[in-house]
Amino acid sequence: MSDLFDAAPVQGHVPLAAALRPQTLEDVIGQGAITGQGTILRRRISAGALGSLILYGPPGVGKTTIARAVGNMLGKEFRPLHATRDGVKELRKIADEARIRPLLIFVDEVHRFSATQADDLLSICEEGTADFVGATTGNPYHALPPALVSRSTILKLEPMSIDDMEEVVRRGLAHLRKQGSDVEMSDAHIRLVAGRSGGDARRALTTLESLCLGHPGGRVTITEAMLEEAYASAAVNHDRSGDQHYDVVSSFVKSMRGSDADATLYWLARLIHAGEDPRYIARRIMVHASEDVGLADNSALQTAVAASTAVERIGYPEARIILAHAALHVARAPKSNSACRGIGAALELVEGSAPVVVPKHLRDTHYAGAAKLGHEGYRFPHDDPRGWVEQDYVPGLRPGSLYQSDARGSASFEARADRFWEDLTGRRVAKTFP
Repeated sequence: MSDLFDAAPVQGHVPLAAALRPQTLEDVIGQGAITGQGTILRRRISAGALGSLILYGPPGVGKTTIARAVGNMLGKEFRPLHATRDGVKELRKIADEARIRPLLIFVDEVHRFSATQADDLLSICEEGTADFVGATTGNPYHALPPALVSRSTILKLEPMSIDDMEEVVRRGLAHLRKQGSDVEMSDAHIRLVAGRSGGDARRALTTLESLCLGHPGGRVTITEAMLEEAYASAAVNHDRSGDQHYDVVSSFVKSMRGSDADATLYWLARLIHAGEDPRYIARRIMVHASEDVGLADNSALQTAVAASTAVERIGYPEARIILAHAALHVARAPKSNSACRGIGAALELVEGSAPVVVPKHLRDTHYAGAAKLGHEGYRFPHDDPRGWVEQDYVPGLRPGSLYQSDARGSASFEARADRFWEDLTGRRVAKTFP
């Protein structure tokens, strides 16, 4: 994928994004946590010891822009490579050149490097032959060889804020006007372009350029209709195989867990708009119906399972309503983590200790001779008018050591169950929140 400020041809039209390419970090909009005074990047530039750097973040947030600006500030020639276009031969050629003149080697989409390319890159990093900056949209801790990660400083870039995006759009308008375009755009429309660009400066500038260029002479006033046309098929940033996917899914399930119905609908809409498989979304809702609602409202899992079955038969666009129904049930239901926490504690106990010998009164008796082996003494709860009898099911297992009630409020199933068992047994149920 080309970067926001990839070099444009010398002749012909220069794209707006390329024309606005910053030359120093002071010119970069946003990413202050990376580029500001006193940051690790600034300190390395001041010391003239950049070393190996990985810039990690979504498209259009300025990874190559920052790399070029760093090269300018260090006084080093910027030599870009692209993992899908340039092989080992080009990498070795640049490495040889770096031994006679100061270079900054930049590799776009470094996560696509082959094992051989990565080995050569590691050699350059090890020897300090040249400064190296890699850009990736994938999480480097997952997508890059561990050896390269361990030798590099990892800097994570975030999507630009809407205020930063507005500044990008205004800077683009100022440039167009300077070039002779008489463009009129309201503050509301500037903010709309900024917001609809999803934190991607390249997308904002490309949209702005599309809106402003190609009109016959005279003033160009950006209208609502023009914006509707520009965004008729525009997609929200959402890489279904990368971090953007997992971050949006994470936000969706955490909003359900946090009982924020509006946020749940927003992140669900992001997934639907991006074309996420409704079956995948339904599976996530099923998991969290048990993990986060659980015994507080057993019907949440029923709703989630029904939704999963329904979207198998219906699909989009109507499936969005079913998914919203199930997601809102999880979001609005009282919460209990006791099932998830309890099975986790039980597995930890089983994995970390010797197995408990099955008590004789619990062993299978469905064969002749079981009684002769001493497999007897089990008391059948249904023979007692209370439906419960006192007996040992796991010797030495203290009540409440694995299951602890998360009952909150009197309306939940778990709270009603607590009251029932406390009244029946005369013992207080172990609770997470007494």
